[in-house]
Amino acid sequence: MKNRALGLSRLVGDRRGATAIEFAIVAPVFLALTFSILEAGYFFFVSSAVDQAAARAARLIRTGQAQSVASPITREEFFDRVCEVVDLFGNCDTQLTVDVARYTSFAQLAADASAPTCRDADDDAINAIPYAPGAEREIVRVRICYLHKSFNPALGLNLSQAADGSRKMISVTIFRNEPFNS
Repeated sequence: MKNRALGLSRLVGDRRGATAIEFAIVAPVFLALTFSILEAGYFFFVSSAVDQAAARAARLIRTGQAQSVASPITREEFFDRVCEVVDLFGNCDTQLTVDVARYTSFAQLAADASAPTCRDADDDAINAIPYAPGAEREIVRVRICYLHKSFNPALGLNLSQAADGSRKMISVTIFRNEPFNS
């Protein structure tokens, strides 16, 4: 009986391996938190690039470069210019859509409550995406939708998702074209 009590007290007092057990308990939580922070940072980096692509695209249209009489920018060339900013993050042909629509008034723009078309839509919807950079002093809306595949799908950034789990990153710029022909 005395040996049994002595063995039990030695077992309870033995601290060897405690660090390994504590690490096994804490490490998964620490690693999950670390990778979630890195993923959130990467997400905001990609989001910033999508916003930058929309701003560059809007500048091409607003200043009349896209509508230049000498060499107007075609829909494909415009798409390629936007893609230059976000192609680091994936294939533009499968992840990016660019919608350029013109309006005669802000009331007409406000009445258009359509959702942006992303690459997860059917081919007919993608082919129907407008490219109308407008003339001088017209109101133009540039919408960019980029599908970003998250490394950590459990991150839950509360964004709309495509069927394959990609996050829809949408950037919209609305402006009135400058008087570039004057």
